[in-house]
Amino acid sequence: MSDTKKLPELFGSLVFNEETMKERLSSASYSAWKKSVTDGTSLDISTANEIAEAMKQWAVEKGATHYTHWFQPMTGFTAEKHDSFISPAGGGKIIMEFSGKELVRGEPDASSFPSGGLRATFEARGYTAWDPTSFAFIKEDSLCIPTVFCSYSGHALDKKTPLLRSMDEVSRQAVRILRLFGDQETKRVIAQVGPEQEYFLIDKTLYNRRKDLRTCGRTLFGAKPPRGQELDDHYYGAIKPRVAAYMKDLDETLWALGVLSKTKHNEVAPSQHEMAPIYTDANTACDHNQLVMEMMKKVADRHDLVCLLHEKPFAGVNGSGKHDNWSLGTDTGRNLFKPGSTPSQNAQFLLFLAAFIKGVDEYQDFLRATVAFPGNDHRLGAQEAPPAVISIFLGDEMSAVVDSIIQGTEYKEAGKRTLEIGVDVLPSIRQDNTDRNRTSPMAFTGNKFEFRMLGSSQSVSGPNIALNTIMAEELKQFADELEKSKDFQSDLQKLIRRVFTEHQRIIFNGNGYDDAWIAEAARRGLSNLASTADALSVYTAKKNVDLFVRHGIYTKEEVNARAEIHMENYVTVISIEAKTMADMIRHDILPAVSGYADTLCQRAYHKDALGVSCKYENSTAKELGKLTDALFSACDRLERDMEKLPADTKKAMTYCRDVVIPDMSKARELSDQLEGITAADCWPFPVYSELLFST
Repeated sequence: MSDTKKLPELFGSLVFNEETMKERLSSASYSAWKKSVTDGTSLDISTANEIAEAMKQWAVEKGATHYTHWFQPMTGFTAEKHDSFISPAGGGKIIMEFSGKELVRGEPDASSFPSGGLRATFEARGYTAWDPTSFAFIKEDSLCIPTVFCSYSGHALDKKTPLLRSMDEVSRQAVRILRLFGDQETKRVIAQVGPEQEYFLIDKTLYNRRKDLRTCGRTLFGAKPPRGQELDDHYYGAIKPRVAAYMKDLDETLWALGVLSKTKHNEVAPSQHEMAPIYTDANTACDHNQLVMEMMKKVADRHDLVCLLHEKPFAGVNGSGKHDNWSLGTDTGRNLFKPGSTPSQNAQFLLFLAAFIKGVDEYQDFLRATVAFPGNDHRLGAQEAPPAVISIFLGDEMSAVVDSIIQGTEYKEAGKRTLEIGVDVLPSIRQDNTDRNRTSPMAFTGNKFEFRMLGSSQSVSGPNIALNTIMAEELKQFADELEKSKDFQSDLQKLIRRVFTEHQRIIFNGNGYDDAWIAEAARRGLSNLASTADALSVYTAKKNVDLFVRHGIYTKEEVNARAEIHMENYVTVISIEAKTMADMIRHDILPAVSGYADTLCQRAYHKDALGVSCKYENSTAKELGKLTDALFSACDRLERDMEKLPADTKKAMTYCRDVVIPDMSKARELSDQLEGITAADCWPFPVYSELLFST
């Protein structure tokens, strides 16, 4: 990409954005599109045809030859089927065509995607429908049209459809609350998201020599290197030239696609880095994060690097997460989680805060389930990421405000003035922008909440669907109660105090890594769903299903389908990892260490014949023999246990947790011991010190 191209010209140059539409569409068609975005109205076919023609002309001018309905199925990053614009014109000639019908609707082969039982295998049809709220863009010579994806029967088969539903619902309920405070101006409340993306970069040549990385995305073996992340020279340190070149290329690639890539830096671990975008609406943020993950991998390939998005590619080394910064804002530009400057504004802020606290407490199990998948099991609670217990960090100042409301006492702002707490006379609350607790899974950071449990490879749609829906539920309950009130100020004050009192257990500002907190959380009655198998078991609990059905986000069948897909994915991932581990043990590790032991034995024989001491050779060969036999037995046990994997998905998930994973842990332990005493030139694949310091 040209270094001379100015950023304002580069940014969004491959996006059919609002500015481009305004330039290329008639005023009537532009207004119709704008109305469909703001009011949810349908577009007539003539308007769709004009937009399609303008899209096509713009895309062809940019070098595009194909178009695709770009969607997000329930597994994988994205999906796309590409069709060319060409159409025969007679005489061996072609024309470039693209109609409104092709823009608005597509028919991909739905049988290619897991449905969790929502459609029969023989029913291949599925439908994609254009999402006019998300801009089309050009990627690799194809016009990509963001779409929803549904079955022939109308069931949502994607991540975007329920996200859009949840955004509409939380907006509807939030507007009801704002009306109670006299806000007649706000028409829509927007769920806003900013996902921070962590990742590793390693050398492609080394990557290709690791069967586990290629197959599973993480190392199944690997002893801890002499130097890891103990020194703080990685985090916020100078970026290495090779990585800097990659980051520059990535930024320019993302900017051209309209992604607001803002921040880049090294992370805690060697070869670990982070990219953070500017905050935007949840739909755009989710679309963009899927693009970010795809582009990170493709750009890395151009630099002879490999981008690892697995949550824990290296055992004993800091894993990669994805902090999900979530908030609510109005179409008039106000953040609803920002303390105000008047008593009324602060009362409103406290009501939204109360709704969030209540919702997280009541649906903590489901929020945990939204981040439950195999990769994240290696990370959560591992002294680098939040524990599996959900709690909310509010900070000292906000916690003191909440406590004073619960106790009915005065809040004394440290070193300043005494503030009387009462909804009708609530004083100004300072915005607390500090974030002093990196161990919290849900931290209030001044005007938003940072959900820190997400894994780096995960779509942010699921957790944000949950946050939107949970918030909608609580705001609905509040609106139902307060709309009937005869004394709004008094009842508002009572409601806030009651909610804070009943749900204060979820607030915790201490060290989430401390074992004492796990014990304290149990005393408080908080759930501790340690593994994916534990968490997914609550996914379809009645209260959780009822929540989404009640708000029209999912049908009961759609919830059950997603649970089934998550469970199948868990079993599939663990099975692949177990089989890969057994393969590497039998075909790589055992032959290598056996060969090295033989070499040592021969050396010892020759030395002994000459009367030369061979203590090292004898001792090491004996230890190698002992560990080799143990690893052989462990591998045999792993393979035999895999043959007993139950056919039932739920039983298989539990079996993987209780039997297969412990088998794998034992085999790894033995292998890593062997790595520590095997000569470097005899070990069959690159070790951690090579992988982590290769860039």
